[in-house]
Amino acid sequence: MSNAQRKPLILITNDDGIQAKGIQALARAMAPHGRVVVVAPDRAQSGMGHAVTINGILKMEQVTFGVPEVEAAWQTTGTPVDCVKLAIYEILGQKPDLLLSGINHGSNASINVIYSGTMSAAVEGAVEGIPSIGFSLLNHAPDADFAACASYVEQLSLEVLNRSLPLGTCLNVNFPDLPTEELKGLKICRQSAGYWEDAFDKRTSPGGTPYYWMTGKFTNPDQGQDTDEWALRNGYVSVVPTQFDLTAHHAISTLNQWNL
Repeated sequence: MSNAQRKPLILITNDDGIQAKGIQALARAMAPHGRVVVVAPDRAQSGMGHAVTINGILKMEQVTFGVPEVEAAWQTTGTPVDCVKLAIYEILGQKPDLLLSGINHGSNASINVIYSGTMSAAVEGAVEGIPSIGFSLLNHAPDADFAACASYVEQLSLEVLNRSLPLGTCLNVNFPDLPTEELKGLKICRQSAGYWEDAFDKRTSPGGTPYYWMTGKFTNPDQGQDTDEWALRNGYVSVVPTQFDLTAHHAISTLNQWNL
C-alpha cells in the first residue's frame, strides 16, 4: 500500500462557495494530514440549512483549486448537503474518514446552527456515520483573516480522526474574530438559547411591486456561562457537540400523561 493510500481521506465542503477564502484556509490547514478532496457549491449557499435538490438537476465539474496540495476539487450546482451526498456516492465512491465544513464567514453559534448550510453539511456527515466538524469564524467579510483558526482546526480534526465521535454526533466549532495571541483556548459548550427577532424591510420596485428584505435582531436571554455565546464573548473557541436527533426526550413523559 502506498503512502497516499495510508493517509486518511478528508472531505471538505462549505456553504460560502468553492472560491471563498474560508474553505481555502481549511484545506490548507488539513492538506499535510491526509488526502484532501474538496466538493463545494459553485456559489454562495448560506442559510440553506439541510436543503437538498429534489425538483431540479445537479451538475458538477472538476476545477482547479487555490491550494495545490489538495488531491482534487469539484464544484456543484447543489446545496452543501447535496455536495456531501455527491461526494460520497459519485465522486469518492466511499465514505471519507473525516468530513470538515467551513470555515464559514460568520457565526453559526446558538440558533444559527438551524439555518446554517455549513453545519447542515456536517450534520449530514453525522447521518452517514462520518466523524464531522463544522467550523465558523465570527467575521462575514470576504477577505476575513483565518490565520488564527489553523492550529485549532488541526488540533480538533486530528483528535477526531484519532478518537472518532459518538455515533450521530458532529462538532459545531466557532472562532471569535481575534488574533491568535488573544484566543484563550477551546471551551466545550452547550448551544445557547438565543434567537432572532425577525423583521422585514418593505420596499417598492420601480414598477410598483412591493418586495422585502429580511432583517432582524439577535436576542440572547440565556446568560449561562456554559454556552457557546458566552465562550465567544470571552475569547474562547466554542465547541458544541451537535446531533441530528431532534426528539425532545424531556417532553416524552409529559405527553405520556395526556389523555391520548
